[in-house]
Amino acid sequence: MLAAYAARFSPDRPLDALEVGERPAPAAQEGWVSLPVVAAGLNHHDLWSLRGVGLRPEQLPMILGCDAVVRHPEEGEVVLLPVIPGTPGWTGDITLDPRRSLLSELHQGTLAEQVSVPEGSWVAKPDHLSAVEAAALSTAWLTAYRMLFRNADVRPGDLVLVQGAGGGVATALIQLASAAGLRVWVTSRDETKLERARELGAERGFEAGARLPEKVDAVLETVGAATWSHSVNVLRPGGTIVICGATSGDAPAKAELTKIFFRQLRVVGSTMGTKEELRALCSFVSTTGLRPRIDSTYPLTRAREALAKMESGELVGKIGITP
Repeated sequence: MLAAYAARFSPDRPLDALEVGERPAPAAQEGWVSLPVVAAGLNHHDLWSLRGVGLRPEQLPMILGCDAVVRHPEEGEVVLLPVIPGTPGWTGDITLDPRRSLLSELHQGTLAEQVSVPEGSWVAKPDHLSAVEAAALSTAWLTAYRMLFRNADVRPGDLVLVQGAGGGVATALIQLASAAGLRVWVTSRDETKLERARELGAERGFEAGARLPEKVDAVLETVGAATWSHSVNVLRPGGTIVICGATSGDAPAKAELTKIFFRQLRVVGSTMGTKEELRALCSFVSTTGLRPRIDSTYPLTRAREALAKMESGELVGKIGITP
């Protein structure tokens, strides 16, 4: 089957580690099922994998990709939950399983014509979404849903700041927060991205690092080191930072510990979500009529071009992949 995979590691030039070519179809294993991929999507996780983060040489070649809509023979098109349990008999929150993984870490990913997943690790696709739109729900939108509705401690009318206006999680946060009645501000160095963010529901946009006219109730952080001090400084006393990633690195120049304890700020880590949260997300999307913002869609044969666009940062929303 055709697949896009990490054939080696290249820390500085990740696309040099990418191959697009034939790989064996998934082998049968008890409790798992192999399904045809209808649509997938890209995440920064794919670039980190090509750099060698989270993978060992003996795991190569590793098919990339976490997101997918697949076709089930009885249920039709369904949205995959990309979190895979690792602890035998684990029954709690799957994201707290210390041995959990994502597709494309221990198990082959979704940038392929087929993917193998644990039986039942999917939910019904919202009827009004295309397969490419619905694939965005697997990772970016599920991450955003948990950040907002489980970890941010906000309610309709509160003011939230989304650091960065262009990526898949950021655009999902803007759309979900706006639909839930939150006031949404965003930051970016790109005026075009700020304008697109306003089109998606953001109330105001600001230059990255700018002084804001008022303190915010929560900051939704995906950027990391480059925006960390700003995120701390713009929070009201008792406010919350929810962080799900660090695309600019995880070592800020200042940890801002004094401000965090003196102003009693909450810093909450957030990773992915559960099957129940994915089902709730799909229900919310169906009820509100939300459609994930898709920047562009590429066939699997042009995965290198798609990953290069994501690496450049010149996008607003998700990049879709179709086999």
